Amino acid sequence: MMYGQTIADSGGEIKISFGYHCTDDSGDESVSIHNCHGIKLQRANNSFSCLSGAALSANATLANTNICNGLFEAEILPALDSPTSFRRIPSSPSFSRLDLLSSSFQSNLSILSGSPSSPSELPEDDLFSLRSMSAPPRSEGFLNATEVKIAGGAAGEDRVQAVCSEENGSLFCGIYDGFNGRDAADYLAGTLYETIGNHLNLLDWEMGQESGKLSDRLGLCGSLHDAIQDGKSSINQGLYVDRFAEVEKSCDSFKQKVLKSLEQALFQAENDFLHMVEQEMDDRPDLVSIGCCVLAVLLLGKNMYVLNVGDSRAVLATQCNDEVLQAVQLTACHSVDDESERTRLLKDHPDDPKTIVAGKVKGKLKVTRALGVGYLKKKSMNDALMGILRVRNLISPPYVSVQPHMTVHEISSSDQFVVLGSDGLFDFFSNDEVVKLVHSYILCHPSGDPAKFLVEQLVMRAADCAGFSREELMSIPAGRRRKYHDDITAIVIILGMNKRTSKASTCI
Repeated sequence: MMYGQTIADSGGEIKISFGYHCTDDSGDESVSIHNCHGIKLQRANNSFSCLSGAALSANATLANTNICNGLFEAEILPALDSPTSFRRIPSSPSFSRLDLLSSSFQSNLSILSGSPSSPSELPEDDLFSLRSMSAPPRSEGFLNATEVKIAGGAAGEDRVQAVCSEENGSLFCGIYDGFNGRDAADYLAGTLYETIGNHLNLLDWEMGQESGKLSDRLGLCGSLHDAIQDGKSSINQGLYVDRFAEVEKSCDSFKQKVLKSLEQALFQAENDFLHMVEQEMDDRPDLVSIGCCVLAVLLLGKNMYVLNVGDSRAVLATQCNDEVLQAVQLTACHSVDDESERTRLLKDHPDDPKTIVAGKVKGKLKVTRALGVGYLKKKSMNDALMGILRVRNLISPPYVSVQPHMTVHEISSSDQFVVLGSDGLFDFFSNDEVVKLVHSYILCHPSGDPAKFLVEQLVMRAADCAGFSREELMSIPAGRRRKYHDDITAIVIILGMNKRTSKASTCI
């Protein structure tokens, strides 16, 4: 349920760009399944039980900054930005036909996506994206979902979305932190989820040709883990240990295939977006400087898949042996401030003594990996800029990569929650502080909204650092307030084995 446009507490109101709070009330009953060896296992329960999200804008962006003369704003974004509720939409044989897009937009999608007409024009890695569009259709949608629920929002140049399938217990969350404009973030909010669905549908079809559907593999892998860890199987484990090992190895291979699908979806999004920029840059040369950091988290069964480029973070709170919560960062920081990234960048450009200037890539950008920002990737795009905006001595592009950091984490009973945030959140809070704040809030307010609480706490800290009261800081209009804090987006996912409420808030 969307909470509306304001957050209220004893100190007054903080106006936020969006906020939502939802729980999964699907129950705890497991579903029995049989695998190919006749072993009765239990299908894994949903891996999450509650989701809350909030965002606060600090940047002022122009109303008409969207690519292709506002078509994305007019056709896609309202479907993602529901001001009052999660939107229920039917699934179909292909995610490329989800009702996120209007029929008029679907008719133009092949043109607007900017994919080159000939496969020979694409790098070999990008041919995967074209093949994904021509895979034989299945009779069911991704993971056999009959419908999904979706919500999203915008905060300055940040975009965020959440998509849930109650039927399969799957959850997708994306945070897109745009810079130099919101076009790249808007593009991702309108297309990345669908693109990921296309690639996972292809994986589903390929696995169906080999050893059963993706949804069956999810249940088998999660249930196999339970059977091995808990020792509850009634079979002679000595007799079947080799078969368990064989299936477990297959599950590891499956996880890598899912990660590869996420990576290929991001590469396709990058290719399509830059092609669109090339088509439009004569009229709008500013598009070549627009980019976006990407954080995507996909929960399938008991596995949490994490992909990121840039400096947004996913932080897991897990319980140690001494019952103290530990903060585990699941993402990498792709910034010149990170020693490993700085070393990699300099190594990749040995003939350019000005790869890093004044602590920025070519003197322009702090992040070393991002989607878009074409002028640091292609000479033709850099040449579209005039005067001081153009990068001097672009010797060996690309200087910014879209190669993501990826990981898969198997959720256990020790894992309590995961916090997703754009860098604006972590400008003021360390990973440990974020975990402590959320944990203490959940203990005191079991049916409350921890994401809103994080935003409130950040505003208080930013005001204190600036020497203002909270009210004084919030009275500064977006744009000018960017001097004191960045756009802030936060999502808190309570993991499924730690349900804190059953009926306290609206079910998504």
